[in-house]
Amino acid sequence: MKFVISSSALLSVLQTTGKVVSSKNTLPILDYFLLEAKEGRLKVTASDLETTLTAVIPVENIETEGMIAAPVKLMLDLLKEFSEQPLTIEANESTWEITVSWKSGSLNIPGTSGMSYPLLPEMSADSRELEFDPDTLLNGINKTVFATADDELRPVMNGVYVDMQPGKTTFVATDAHKLVRVASGTSDVKDEASFILPKKPVNLLRNVLPKEDSNIKVRFDAKNVVFALTNATLICRQIEGNYPNYNAVIPTANPNKVIVDRVELLNGVKRVAVCSNQSTNLIKFDISDNQITLTAQDLDFSVSAHETLSCNYDGAPLTIGFKSTFLIEILGNLETPSILIELADSTRAGVYKPIYDDKQTSEVLMLLMPMMINA
Repeated sequence: MKFVISSSALLSVLQTTGKVVSSKNTLPILDYFLLEAKEGRLKVTASDLETTLTAVIPVENIETEGMIAAPVKLMLDLLKEFSEQPLTIEANESTWEITVSWKSGSLNIPGTSGMSYPLLPEMSADSRELEFDPDTLLNGINKTVFATADDELRPVMNGVYVDMQPGKTTFVATDAHKLVRVASGTSDVKDEASFILPKKPVNLLRNVLPKEDSNIKVRFDAKNVVFALTNATLICRQIEGNYPNYNAVIPTANPNKVIVDRVELLNGVKRVAVCSNQSTNLIKFDISDNQITLTAQDLDFSVSAHETLSCNYDGAPLTIGFKSTFLIEILGNLETPSILIELADSTRAGVYKPIYDDKQTSEVLMLLMPMMINA
C-alpha cells in the first residue's frame, strides 16, 4: 500500500475517529486504526467493539491499494508534529512496517495485519431506516446528554433515549435527580420506534454533526444503530432494556409560576453556592412578592450567603431547596434570556422551561427534584 496525503487532513480524520479508542481495550488490535486505501480514497476505522466509527477521505495519489492496521497513539503523536505538507505513506505487507516520508525525512513505525480487525455488525432483516435533520439531532443530544446517569444497576439511564412517534421525535435523559425532555416537531417516522444511545456515541455525534449539511440517515434494529454521515459512518450498540415512563414523573399541576432572567439567576446561584454545604450543595429558594431570595450556609465552616433577585411570581409564598450543582447545569443548558419555573410545593419537582421570543421547532423541558430543608 502506498499513497500521498495531506498531513493536516490525515490528522483531522484520525483525531475524529481516534476518540472511539478505549484506554483499556480487551483486544490488542483495537489499539490500531484500520487504514484501507482504494478507489481514490482512504478509509479509516476505529472501534472499541461497542462503538465503531469509519471515516473516508479522498486521496488523489494512490500508487498501490492495500490495507494495514496502524498504531493509534504513534500515528497521532507523529502527525501532531507536522505543519501542513504532503506525506507519503507506504506499508510493507510482508513485514507490516509503515514508512512515513516527507520532504526532508522519513520514519518507520510497526503496523500489523488488518485481517484480524473486528468486522462491522450485520443489521437484521427487520431493521428500519429514517432520516434526521442534523440540527434537530444535534440539539436533542446537546440538551440532554448532561442529564444522563452513571448507574451500573440501571444501565438504561446511562444514555439518551430517542423516542419516535408519528410527526414527533423526543430526546430524553435522566439520572433520577434531574430529567430533560426535548421534543422536536419534525419526524418522518410513520409509527412508534425508540432506542437508547450510550454516552460515548452521543459525544462522538456532538463532534461530527456540526459539519453536516444534509440529512442524516439512521438505520437501527433491536441491537445496533447506524448513523450514515456525509464522510463517516457511526455504528453503536444500543443500551438494551425498557426506559422508564418519563412523562409519568413530570408534574402537571404546578400552580406557582416564576418568570426570571436566566443569566441573573445562574450567576446568583453560582455566587451563593460558594457558601453552600460541601456535601449537600443545598441552596434554599424563598419566593414571594416578585422576589427570589437565594440562601446557602455551611455551619461546619461558619459561612453563609444570600442574594435577592427580582422576578415575576404568580403563586403563594414558597420555600424550596435545590442542589446547586444540578441547578447550574440546568440553567446553563437553557439558552433563552428568560425562563419559566413551575412549582407545586417544597416536596415536588421544579419544572424549568425556556421562554422563546419566536416560534421554535423544539420544545424543551427540564425537571429538578428538590432537596429537604432542615428547619
